[in-house]
Amino acid sequence: MSSNTQPVNLLQSIPQVFESLTQVHVTLDSHDLDPTLKHLLHLRASQINQCGFCVKMHTREAREANETNERLDRLIVWRHVSDFSASERAALAWTEALTILDEKTDYASLRGDLREHFNDAQIGALTAEIGMINLWNRLQVSRH
Repeated sequence: MSSNTQPVNLLQSIPQVFESLTQVHVTLDSHDLDPTLKHLLHLRASQINQCGFCVKMHTREAREANETNERLDRLIVWRHVSDFSASERAALAWTEALTILDEKTDYASLRGDLREHFNDAQIGALTAEIGMINLWNRLQVSRH
């Protein structure tokens, strides 16, 4: 076993991957998703994935976009407070379902809840946003 346990500098070792991932975000930004919602989804997935770097970054970005400290403080318990709209709650449930994979999850009912607030293109963009933040979290967690 190697004694070198230092994290891999991913930006240096796979720069083309980072360039491609950045381009995905450029494409996703062309969809009409509320930036406030994206901040909440990114932060909630990062909390679940225990990515300290990402939690700090997404909390800061959300505050810079005028998200309230109260909502950010209660995001971790969003199901138990009234701070979040029905559309935000549907998107947060989708975020958790796609972040914590469980064979018992009823994705169909979650999609039904999403369709009350979002069209299929928006749901596709939400799904891609959630997939991307999970990827970024995992890349960053590999450096812990």
